[in-house]
Formats: sequence, C-alpha cells, structure tokens
Amino acid sequence: MSALTNLFSDIDATAQEERFEQLVAQQGVLIERIVSTGQASPDGFWYDDPRDEWVVLLAGAAELEFETHRVRMKPGDHVQIRAHRRHRVAWTDPQAPTVWLAVYFGGQGASCVLP
Repeated sequence: MSALTNLFSDIDATAQEERFEQLVAQQGVLIERIVSTGQASPDGFWYDDPRDEWVVLLAGAAELEFETHRVRMKPGDHVQIRAHRRHRVAWTDPQAPTVWLAVYFGGQGASCVLP
C-alpha cells in the first residue's frame, strides 16, 4: 500500500527557487507538483516540450504566456498545452505560494524522462 501524501504539505513559502516534485512516472505519463514563490521563466526562455501537458493551478495565481497571448490563472483553472506549443511562465504570485499540478503525456519523450 502506498503512503498517503498531501499536495499542500511541505511547501516552503520563502523558497528562492521553484520546486518540482515528481509524483508519478509510468506508462508514458509524468505527473509532477510544482511550487512557485514569485518565480517566472527567464527573459527570452520558452518551454517547447515534445509531450502534451495538462496543468491545473491549485493555489496562488499565475500568468502563462504563449506566443500570441497571455492567460491569467487562479485556483481551479486548467489548460492543455499541445506538444511543441511554445509557452512560458510570465508571473507567479510573490505573496503566496503558487501550487501547480502538471501532467505530461503522449508525443516524443513519452518515456517520462524530464527534458
């Protein structure tokens, strides 16, 4: 039997770097918890993942930037990002931790090896 864990436990609200925690990696699926504390993607940096990604914002606030527009996210908002759709994290709330759940699947790299 697996140990019970909580997505909101062990969150360091003063962390200087984003925290990525792999929760599940099997059969072409990777699920990870991401905790941001005011971080954003570096200027000029774009994610271009070979896998589809579904992301839900569980706590905090964030803004995703795509090449043509930005999307402001609040708890409960979710979006599917197709493989190779360039995107970046433009902003996360510096006042409270932003907790994401990201699910990567399909496409090249479906073996769940992080890029």
